[in-house]
Amino acid sequence: MRPGRNRGWLLRLVIAFSFAQGAVSMARPAVSYRALALGADERAIGVIAGVYALLPLFAAVPLGRRTDQGRCAPLLPVGVVLIAGGCALSGLANSLVTMAVWSGVMGLGHLSFVIGAQSLVARQSAPHEHDRNFGHFTIGASLGQLIGPIAAGALIGGPDMARTSALALVVAGAGAAVAFTSLWRIERPVDPESRTEQGERVPVHRILRTRGVPGGILISLAVLSATDILTAYLPVVGEDRGIAPTVIGLLLSLRAAATIACRLVMTPMLRWLGRTALLTVTCVLGAVLCAGIAVPVPVWALALMLAALGFCLGVGQPLSMTTVVHAAPDDARSTALALRLTGNRLGQVAAPAAAGLVAGVAGVAAPFVMLGALLLVSSGIALRSPVAPAGESGGSERPAGPPGGKERSAGRRGSRIGAVLSRKRDI
Repeated sequence: MRPGRNRGWLLRLVIAFSFAQGAVSMARPAVSYRALALGADERAIGVIAGVYALLPLFAAVPLGRRTDQGRCAPLLPVGVVLIAGGCALSGLANSLVTMAVWSGVMGLGHLSFVIGAQSLVARQSAPHEHDRNFGHFTIGASLGQLIGPIAAGALIGGPDMARTSALALVVAGAGAAVAFTSLWRIERPVDPESRTEQGERVPVHRILRTRGVPGGILISLAVLSATDILTAYLPVVGEDRGIAPTVIGLLLSLRAAATIACRLVMTPMLRWLGRTALLTVTCVLGAVLCAGIAVPVPVWALALMLAALGFCLGVGQPLSMTTVVHAAPDDARSTALALRLTGNRLGQVAAPAAAGLVAGVAGVAAPFVMLGALLLVSSGIALRSPVAPAGESGGSERPAGPPGGKERSAGRRGSRIGAVLSRKRDI
């Protein structure tokens, strides 16, 4: 079956990603609350949040190489197992070191799932569908980010914070396991001959020098760092300002709901502004809103800021995926997406550690000023590195599926027509 037909697999992937991301989004604030109950300070919270990204940092590129040369689907159940185990065992841990270890396992599972899922979307979508399908795929993440914090806030609280946060982590592990129900027949059969036609592996340095790839990686790093620090440190801000965990969960979910709304209207926004302007404007607005969280404001004002921030942050991830996929060579798309995730994990290692240091010196709200500066830098990158429309870059000149025979030449002729149409769509 050629790319672009029968999107039932995409719906099942979105459902599975919703459960997997919901478990992670429920576990991240629960880990922070449990660490606080075990005596952690702001610096320790930053270290634990950074360890979540440490193991994935070294595993991303090998997993991407393996996916380029084989199937995508096997990474999905592996990721679910690691997420479920990391969540549940974090709840059973009684020391900060053990919690950090299981947090790293949870991060490795999330990375495995995301590499497999993003590669599946890139491989089974036609080039002109990437914006739409990646946007729909990330709605799964936003749904998980909407439900997870609400569930965490409903379970965590009371005088025994250690017990209720542990319960939330175990429940998160059980929720991740539900993702198995949507992983059946999610990948189309792969023609064995299509894999034997591949040449030598594309070097990493060549991928990183491809126009569009570095910009996509840096924008994604900034946006994800903002989301990650927001999830990890808003509970700390809530404790400092006397905001209940239930309210913090609702605020995080409000941010996620705004992100879903953004991705539902992304296609008309792209037609109106174009990719470069849309990325630049949302990054600048996100920078201002992040810095505004550092100001002690009423809860209703904080809710408005978080809703607007969630809308702005909803743009960066799907468009950075499309940027990287279109820029990378066809036989190195999974590796390019893995490099993008490596950049994300670098941000998730460095940003929480830096946030912990900043919070220890300047207060718990200071990390949000740091995030505002990072988003401001990313807006400059978006402005200086325009995103090429589908069909303009070398990676998108060929069909998304495996090349072969007459279909290869036909796909090339069709892609030239698609390139002209895509340019018209982006005006």
